[in-house]
This record gives sequence, C-alpha cells and structure tokens, in this order.
Amino acid sequence: MTDAQKRPVLAKIYRSFISEMVAMFNGFPKCREISINGDCVWAVFDTPYKQDVDSAFSAACKANALIDVLNYKLKKKGYITYNANIGMDYGRALMIQAGYKGSAIKDIIWMGDVVNSACHLCSEERGYWGKRILIGSDVYLNLNNDNKNLCDVFDTSRDIYTSNAVNTEINNWLKGK
Repeated sequence: MTDAQKRPVLAKIYRSFISEMVAMFNGFPKCREISINGDCVWAVFDTPYKQDVDSAFSAACKANALIDVLNYKLKKKGYITYNANIGMDYGRALMIQAGYKGSAIKDIIWMGDVVNSACHLCSEERGYWGKRILIGSDVYLNLNNDNKNLCDVFDTSRDIYTSNAVNTEINNWLKGK
C-alpha cells in the first residue's frame, strides 16, 4: 500500500482506520487499554469470565467488519485496499509504567507471553484462507459454542484457530451498498 499511494492519501487511510478502530474498541466496557503502534491498533480486554472472552471475540468480529467497510470505500475511490489481521490470545499480562524520571515520557507498557503471542498471531500468514482473525487455543476454549462454530482449525500442531466472522449489523449495511 505504501508504494502504491501518495503520502496524503496514506495519511487519510491510516487516520480513518485508526480512528474507527479506537472508537469501536472504546465501545466495549471490558476494553482496558487501546494502543496505536504505527498502522496497528491493539486493545487489552479484562476477561475474568467466559462471557468476557465472547465480548472480546465480538470486538474482533466488529473490527473485521470495519476493515471490510474501509476496503469497500477505498475500492470505490480507486485506491488499494487495506490488509489487516486480528490476533487474539488469552492469559495474564503485566502492565508497567515506563519512561525516564523527570521527563514527559511515561508510557504504559503491557508485557507477557500473551501480548507476544497475540502479536505473532496477528502477523501469521496474512490472509491465509481469507481469514483475518487468528485465535490462540485458550481463547477458543473459552468461547461459547456459537462462537466456536464460527472458527476453524488453522494449525493443529500449535492449536491456532481462524475465523472470518463479522458483526452482522455492519455486514448487512455493507451488503446493502
């Protein structure tokens, strides 16, 4: 995308993607942190109960649908479409504030195997089988049966699942276009 588009167009695309994802994640009560790294947006959810894991999966489905909407609008204007994956994993993370004492740099940092795993899932085989959502086994095991039925096994040796589930409201709007 960066080779095919000029910088002002890229800025508009990235701004649209990032602002829509941040607004969408903000709408989920269990979302505890939203962070932007380059053109990536990621969120940390507090999921002590199984239904909370389903809520995080719902956010992933909504993000997947928003990517479809963005791509529809980009294609309509003759631009290259946006390729993004969504990585999900479940586990304990450590949150620390890091920076330099006395400076204005005081960032919140999330650390732990779950953060690294979700990041690796996100970069796994982009677009494999046309599925954007890649899910660790601990997420899959905590989903309700309806959501499990929306997932497929991707890699049995590593217990990774995929899904291309979307938010039905957004998807129905897009189909009406």
